[in-house]
Amino acid sequence: MRYLRNKTTISAQENDVLKASKVCVVGCGGLGGYSIEMLGRVGVGTITAIDGDVFDETNLNRQLLANEATIGQSKAMVAQKRMKLVNPEVTVTPINQFLREENAEALVNGHDVIIDALDEIQTRLLVQGVAEKLSIPFVHGAIAGWYGQVSTIFPGERTLNKIYKPHMSSGQEKELGNPSFTPALVSSMQVSEVIKIILQRGTLLRNKLLFCNLLEQEYDVIEL
Repeated sequence: MRYLRNKTTISAQENDVLKASKVCVVGCGGLGGYSIEMLGRVGVGTITAIDGDVFDETNLNRQLLANEATIGQSKAMVAQKRMKLVNPEVTVTPINQFLREENAEALVNGHDVIIDALDEIQTRLLVQGVAEKLSIPFVHGAIAGWYGQVSTIFPGERTLNKIYKPHMSSGQEKELGNPSFTPALVSSMQVSEVIKIILQRGTLLRNKLLFCNLLEQEYDVIEL
């Protein structure tokens, strides 16, 4: 009964495929918290949640896992506790570490898809490189103010190199901030891409960048 409302959109057989899949979410803040929630609710069986940070008061405006009770707690550990309440059939493995060059390969190895829920460009590029080495597709997402973007990257495509310049360390998030609605929307797009990758259905944002401007309700898919 849990997945009854998936029916016709996702078949029972496809739900079995999701249950057997493993997704790695790098970053458990704005994008990551929503992504973990949706992955677990739709039935992805194993989720690795990577984040060495703890919640603070500035996270309360937009991060699903942040509340008054979780301030000061590990974001990865809170993600695990949350999913035990939402869907105990899902295994969430919390990694209370930041993804670095020295641990990246070991942490993401063995997953079917990686979700980029980061806010640092250099770490994103690191994930892209490790994902390519391990032959794992990953889904990029970024947010800033009213704006967001999503792209799906398969090994060898190196799409982030077309989006970001090598010397860039961060995007516009710190300058523009983030309201509550942009991470929710962008992570929804990311999760839909993950599900399509796992089920091998639909059209992916490969070699493309979906850019959304919520202030003007403009959505563009840019060929890269």
